Amino acid sequence: MSRSNLAPDTALAERLFDALRVESFDGVGVTREAYGPGERMAHALVRDAAEGLGLDCMADPVGNLHMVLRGSDPQAKRIVLGSHLDSVPQGGNFDGAAGVLAGLAAVAGLRAAGITPRCDVAVMAIRAEEAGAWFPTSYPGSRGALGRLPAAELAIRNMVTERTLAEHMLEEGFDPGFVERGDRVYGPDNVQAFVEVHIEQGPVLDAMEIPVGIVNGIPGSRRLRNGKVHGEWNHSGGTPRRYRADAAVALAELVMGMDDAWGRLDAQGHSLVCTFCTMATAPEAGFTKIAGEASFMLDIRSVRPASVDAMFDELARLVPAIEARRGVRFELGLESGSTAAPMDAGLRAGLAEAAREAGVSYLDMASGGGHDAAAFAAAGVPAAMLFVRNQNGSHNPHEAMRMEDFDAACRVLTRWLVEQAA
Repeated sequence: MSRSNLAPDTALAERLFDALRVESFDGVGVTREAYGPGERMAHALVRDAAEGLGLDCMADPVGNLHMVLRGSDPQAKRIVLGSHLDSVPQGGNFDGAAGVLAGLAAVAGLRAAGITPRCDVAVMAIRAEEAGAWFPTSYPGSRGALGRLPAAELAIRNMVTERTLAEHMLEEGFDPGFVERGDRVYGPDNVQAFVEVHIEQGPVLDAMEIPVGIVNGIPGSRRLRNGKVHGEWNHSGGTPRRYRADAAVALAELVMGMDDAWGRLDAQGHSLVCTFCTMATAPEAGFTKIAGEASFMLDIRSVRPASVDAMFDELARLVPAIEARRGVRFELGLESGSTAAPMDAGLRAGLAEAAREAGVSYLDMASGGGHDAAAFAAAGVPAAMLFVRNQNGSHNPHEAMRMEDFDAACRVLTRWLVEQAA
């Protein structure tokens, strides 16, 4: 067994990136619908490549694809590498796909070097990580594999098709009954580590001119998806200021108040983000109307739950004050969210050592977004992430990950993998 020629097959990954882009280009960006035709295409494409590498491929009952390089000890806990292949509508080509293709590149590197790992190494293409763009939930694919998807969530409806998650699973040939029974594929008993490569979704690595990040934690969130402000419709020309109950102005005041609170907490050392993802007046608003209704979505995230809670404390303080001052009524709606997930210290140390040995500079950093690694960590499986420097953000058609940075992340992953598994 020689390691002298060990290198990830990033040329394979680059060909697959190109094919994914061609097959899912929507005229603006790429669209790969969760539990839909775009995701189906992507899974078929990478499965064909994996079978060409001689990997054993199988889909689990909730649709995740497992592409397995068999190890010499079938009883050993396996290592799982991977991410997702779905996208937001008109998104970028690298978000999610980079993790699946990095796993394939690393495994292909082991095969080319003639290395048989001690344990199975599975590259996992996870379903529906971008579920929030299609279904009002988080991580149904990974949570389904881990036996942590509540059966009640099978009834949630796709926001485009209006069909349930269960109906979409059945249409794709999978088994919602697996979720209803509480069955699972993975857990701490059969997985020793889950490692996910992902593009950074912000500007930090690019601004610091560092190719790779080692993620120390994934943020938790508290979210309001259906916030409303109820005011009073009235004529924009005939209603003096003192008689107005303007829902748009009240919402704007809330936005600025929350932003000011964020600034104060930031100055106190809280690391968090606060985003009003949508702000809109009702469809019947017109040029001569005072807005009688407005709506919003609010997303607050941090790796420290106390920081998120502090922002919601500010929300609770601001809302009644604005209601009294503006003569409006806020309806916050149901709250959703996710739990913060620290990444495994031992895996992070191993990835840092692999980066040093590979001559790749890296930054220890928190994730801004949620990822499937959080679901694995919540299930008790040691999890870690590598970020790849990426230009122009994420969830838009202009993602611009450079292949040399992707190659750097793949070299770190491959070196870590051979030390961990061989």
